[in-house]
Amino acid sequence: MDTADRPAADAPSRVQRVRHELKRRDVEVVKVERLGAHFVAVTFRGEELADFVSASFDDHVKFMFDDEAGEPVRRDYTPRRYDREARELTIEFALHGEGKASTWARRATVGQRATIGGPRGSMIIPADYAWHLLAGDATALPAIRRRMEELPADVRAIVVVACDEPVILASAARLDVWQVPDGAALVEAIRAMPLPAGDAFVWFGGEASIAATVRDVVHGEKGFPRSASRISAYWKQGASDHHEDL
Repeated sequence: MDTADRPAADAPSRVQRVRHELKRRDVEVVKVERLGAHFVAVTFRGEELADFVSASFDDHVKFMFDDEAGEPVRRDYTPRRYDREARELTIEFALHGEGKASTWARRATVGQRATIGGPRGSMIIPADYAWHLLAGDATALPAIRRRMEELPADVRAIVVVACDEPVILASAARLDVWQVPDGAALVEAIRAMPLPAGDAFVWFGGEASIAATVRDVVHGEKGFPRSASRISAYWKQGASDHHEDL
């Protein structure tokens, strides 16, 4: 990307931040669908979902349940799909490692109960940027899939995903997908990428150390403005219930 084509570093952000009333909602599993070897989609239903709001593709709710020992577990997940009329909310779980939430999702059955908290707020990123760069590991795929479905046909989307199974995305946008084996390769792909010129937004979601490196590449090496990006640590190696905006 030529320096002259970059958005100004001090350009005002087009992103809108909104707050929502924080609520806890008791829900019941009504559908479980395997999405390949490493993902499962769980659909929850409950009358308390009647006033649920998720205004952005990378919103996160707090998913709460009790483990086998009766201890409370709380994890952040992206609301993948919401049907107000049916009072249904779908969350896609990445089945990575042996975490308590991944174990719950592997064993989920119709009739199980859980609690959904939030979202506390939304960062609404306009869909009409000329181009979008979205990157992340498997945990970012639900947000990326949701965003791809939202983008119009007159924009370009570049997606870089570190995932070990085929990634299929549906979008009206002009789509260019780069699939890489791991976080280190994802960083190198972004570093080597000639970012397109014009009105743009950069988004990343994934492991904390990779998120920090992506931030340094995007803002430090490439001089891309922070006002036109969102880089989030969805999880941290060796830690539980970690979410941080970088």
